[in-house]
Parts: sequence; structure tokens; C-alpha cells
Amino acid sequence: MAVTLLLILLMIAGSFAVVHWVSYHAEQECFDRLSEEANQLAHDIELHAESDQEQLSLLATVVVQYADDFSDPALWNILDSYQSVGMMSRLELLLPDNTIVTTAGRRFDGTGALSFAQVAQQGAHISKQATDWDGAYIIRHFFPVYKNEEIVAMLYGVVQLGTLPDTLVDSPYSGQASVYIIEGSTGNLLVDTWHSMPGSNLWEMGTREMAPGYDYEQLKQDTINGETGYVVFVSKTIGEYLYYYFMPMEINDWRLALSVPESVVFSSAQDAREKLRIFVLFESVCAILYFLWTLRYMRRELSQRQRQFDTLNYIYDVEKLLFNAHEKQENMAMALDRIARITTAEGVKFRVLRPSEMDICFLWSKDQSGYSPEVAARPLGVTSMLSYFHSGHDRLASYDAQHLRQFVSDAEQKDISNLLAIAVDDMDGNICGILSTFNMREHADPAMLKSVSFSFSMFCHNMQSYYAIKEQGERDLLSGLYNRNRYEMELPNYLHQYHSSLACIYVDLNGLHELNNTQGHAAGDAHLQAVASSIRKQFGAQHAYRIGGDEFVVFVIDREQADVLQMTQALTQELAEQDISISTGMHWERVVHSMAELTGTAEKHMYAAKKAHYEQMPYDRRNRKPR
Repeated sequence: MAVTLLLILLMIAGSFAVVHWVSYHAEQECFDRLSEEANQLAHDIELHAESDQEQLSLLATVVVQYADDFSDPALWNILDSYQSVGMMSRLELLLPDNTIVTTAGRRFDGTGALSFAQVAQQGAHISKQATDWDGAYIIRHFFPVYKNEEIVAMLYGVVQLGTLPDTLVDSPYSGQASVYIIEGSTGNLLVDTWHSMPGSNLWEMGTREMAPGYDYEQLKQDTINGETGYVVFVSKTIGEYLYYYFMPMEINDWRLALSVPESVVFSSAQDAREKLRIFVLFESVCAILYFLWTLRYMRRELSQRQRQFDTLNYIYDVEKLLFNAHEKQENMAMALDRIARITTAEGVKFRVLRPSEMDICFLWSKDQSGYSPEVAARPLGVTSMLSYFHSGHDRLASYDAQHLRQFVSDAEQKDISNLLAIAVDDMDGNICGILSTFNMREHADPAMLKSVSFSFSMFCHNMQSYYAIKEQGERDLLSGLYNRNRYEMELPNYLHQYHSSLACIYVDLNGLHELNNTQGHAAGDAHLQAVASSIRKQFGAQHAYRIGGDEFVVFVIDREQADVLQMTQALTQELAEQDISISTGMHWERVVHSMAELTGTAEKHMYAAKKAHYEQMPYDRRNRKPR
């Protein structure tokens, strides 16, 4: 009953308000239409000016090729062909000595009319109103011609104000509106389609009778100041009101104004009468709308609850998928996909922050079939995001392009329109990851991302533990190099890692057994560590392995054979200076057909070197008899 009473009161109040509404709406619609038409026309004129400047820019690159003779007929065959392009009726050149070169390369002295020094100082620009050589009113569109970073001429297009309205393709109100382009500082009328008097001045025409509530002096001041507004004039010529709208343009201090007769403005009155008939129907169907509204309300509530239920399911799915995602990283793709659905995002990214190593980044995008994990350096955008989170914020929502620019790289700016991100904390409260979504179709609630932050925190913890255990299983504790497990796992991959060549170096520590027996295992371990240290120094540790007690294997990718041989010799020499003897075998191939063949050949070379070494020793360790 309360709702029914409210509907009755609404219909009564609406009946009283409709008359006022129609009157206000018709007038407001007039000014809105004036604003739209004026803004569209201003935009078109600005586009004309930009197009002309682009034409002049292109032509300047042609003109500079004729810098030795700007009167060259070949040049003017080109420039004269550009007559009546855009707003320009012809092209001319102003030279440093104030000489003007015009159509067909004719020259004359422009001193007193144009100053090259003043014009060149302004660079590319459109001049104020001036007079042509025949007395016609014009403006000039200048563009500098550079040679060796010096302006050698000013190329300009002459715009005839008398014919300028003809270049304005769009006619506001189907040609029933008058167009004015005014120089704000001087009041000069560059275009006046009402009076058709080029060269006239708005302020010198005297005051015009205006409708009550409008002030002519205020109009003049607003025009000078570049304000936007409208007034209503009384036109004695047509015997009705003229609705006049004015606004600034982005060309010099130009102002654009439109005036439209009242009969044209209120031609949409029929539309207002249609609205009145619709309003009568509105009173008849209010009761029906009430029931429809009730149904819509119930449906909306059910939809919202269904969405909440779906969100809970999605959160549960994310938690379940992340439980063992450190072992099954394909689960991360599905987890990020669930988050994209919740937030209506085109992409979701989770970056695992590792202070002492490069970050691990998981990216899911609708343009990809799945996701792509990669180890990557930390870009400036992420660093800015971290600073933002460290300053006390735990979530980031950026829908403004200028604000967004702080948190994305230059390459991503054109592809990302909005961003939502949260900081993921580890058990000690330190930030261990950043979860972000981008290009959401709807504004998403950051609280949704926070609801799964614990699951991502556990994923970081599990991944850290998993990789630590995995690292222990693949790292030789004594030498710090990779062990045989890692060697066996990575060996097949080397066939696909090189481009120009691949080399294998086998290294064997001579006399390790005797050293352990005579000086103890600590001395032998020290020698092994010294060999590993030298290997890291000469070759780096990324492709170095300790595959046995005294055997090491190193791979060198895309280096010339002479370089690899020199590095191997440097390794032997460095250890010899420490009284440590090694035997090495190196095999280099430009095209590798078999890793077994590559490593086997290097191993044979090593054993040959080892045999030669023991043959030179005073005692043969194999029979322990002096020679």
C-alpha cells in the first residue's frame, strides 16, 4: 500500500512538473545541440589545420633538396601542384633576406610585410590576420625548412579568408547556422558567414540587442578570455531570436561561434510533444511497471547471490589448485584463469619476488592458450609498485592512464588500460609476491584478490621449499657446482641451446687418490674446491658439473674453438700455479649430432692427457714401482 500511494503521488507530481520539464528540456536541448555542433566544427577545423601542417612538413623535406636554388622550376612544379589543398590556396617561401618566392618561382622583396627573423623564431605556426599582395584578407600557415639543423627558409601556405568558409565541409544545422571565427585578442572576424564581410571586427560593429538576462559586455570579455558560453540575441533582420554559442579553439587565440535562429532551434518541439504523449502513457502503465520492477528486483537479488556463490566456488578452486601448484605448475594456469573470470580481466599475473635472484613471473592471458612462467629481471613498474605497497598500502586499483603509467613498463602502456594488484605477504609479513589483474571489463573489488592472498603466500612458501630441496638434490655440496643428477637431466637440452658451436671440456684432478692417502681427505677436498673455483672463474658455473669424485664436465656455448682452447689452457695454468695438476680433454663441434659422441670424444682426450701425465711421473701409481 505504501508503494501504491507513492506511485499515485509520483504521477500527480509528474503532471505538475511536465510543463516545466518540457520547456526546460527544449531550451537545454537547443544549447546541447549548439555545443555539439560547435565542438564538431571546431574539431574539423583543427583537423584541417593539422592536415595542412602535415602537408607542409612533408613538403619541407622536398624543399630542402633545392636549398641551392629555391627558384628551381622543378621545385615550383611540385609546390604549385599543391594549390587549393586543405585550407591553403597557394604555397610560398620566405628566405632569410626577407625575399619571398611565390608561384612559378617568382621572387620579390617582402621587407616591411614579413620578417624572416620574427617568423623563424616562432617555428611552425599560423599567423594572425594579414593582407595579401592584392589587399585580400589572409592568414599564413608557416613551417620551417631545416638544413643541417639551421632554418634556411620558411615554407607557408596562404589561406584566403574570403574562401575559407567553402573549405568547411560540415555545415552546422544543415547550413542554417552562421559560423564565426574570431581572433580573441583583436576581435577580427576571420570567418563571418552571416555578414559575408571579410576583414570586419566584432568589437567595431557595436552592441547588439540581447534577450533579457544576457549582457553584451560580459560576452565580449568572455570571448577575449577564451571562455565557453552562450547568449541570445534579438535579430531585427529575421525578426526572431538568435541563439549564439561561443568557445575557444586550439589554434592561436581563435574563438568559434555559431548563431542559430529560434525557429531552427525549436524544430525539435515535435519531439517534446511526443514526450508528452509518452508521459500520458507513463501514468497508465506505472502499476505494471511496479510489478515489473518487483520481478527485476527479485531477479537482480538472485543474480547477485548466484554471483557471490560463484565467487566463493572460484576462491575455493583457486585454493585447491594452488595447494600443489609448486609441483604441478599447470595448476597455476587454471588458478589464474579462475581469477580472470571473477574479475572479468583479460590477463592475470603473479610475480614471485626473490631478493637474491631474478623474479619468477606467471602470466595468464586470454590471447594465449595457457600461461607462461618465466624468470625475469624486475622492471621499474614493479619496483614502483613495491614502493607503493611498502608505504602502507596493501592493494592497488588504477583506472587512470596517468596514474597507471607509474606501475607498468613503456611497452605495456598501450596494451593495459586498467590494473588491480595486491601484495602477497609471507609468514614473516614480508612481501613475497604481487598478484595483479589488468584490462577488467568491470570495476573489480580488490577484496576478492585479498581473499586468495593466503593461498598465493602458501604457494610461495611451498615453491621456495620445493626449489630448495630440488637444489640440494642437484648441487654438489663440496664444490658448489651442479652434480651428476643435474648433468644427466640437462645433457639432452644442449642440442637445442647452441647456435654456432658447442664445446665439451672434461677435467680430471690428477693424484686425488694418492693425496687422500698421504695427506688426508681434507687436502683432497681443498684441491677439488680449488678446481671448482677455477672452473667458475674461467667458464662460469651455469654449465659446469662435478660428475664424479675427481671428474668435472664443462660446456661452452657459441665460442670459437681457439677461445675455448685458450680458456682450458688458462684453467690448467692457474691450477698449476697452485701446485694442482689436472688432465683436460676438450672437443669442439660446429654442428653436434650426438651429445654422447661429443662428451665421449672429450672424455677420450682427457684420458689420453691423463695417461701422458702419469707416464711422465717418476712413480707409476698403478704399480707403485720406481721407473
